[in-house]
Amino acid sequence: MIEVTPITIQGKTFLGITVKLPKTTLLAVTSDLGYIMCGALDVGLLNAKLTDRRVLAGRAVGVRTIDQLLDAPLESVTYEAENRGIHKGMIGRDALLKMI
Repeated sequence: MIEVTPITIQGKTFLGITVKLPKTTLLAVTSDLGYIMCGALDVGLLNAKLTDRRVLAGRAVGVRTIDQLLDAPLESVTYEAENRGIHKGMIGRDALLKMI
């Protein structure tokens, strides 16, 4: 099952995406420029092999719901996210506000 939900943070709208798969759930919240995602996101791959794409993203681990993803500290971020002032340990919702 795939669920898409609008999320408002400080008057800005983002999309929350939940994909329920056997034995796991993928979570992401996206803006037009970037996204935060659950532990399934491979930030290392984005930084090492796909640097030229300049992906703006952050990863939070141990989250099971969109609300948890929004409130969790980011465990890792892409180089492009760092360039926009997003850093490891930043709360998901704060990172999203830098992705608009």
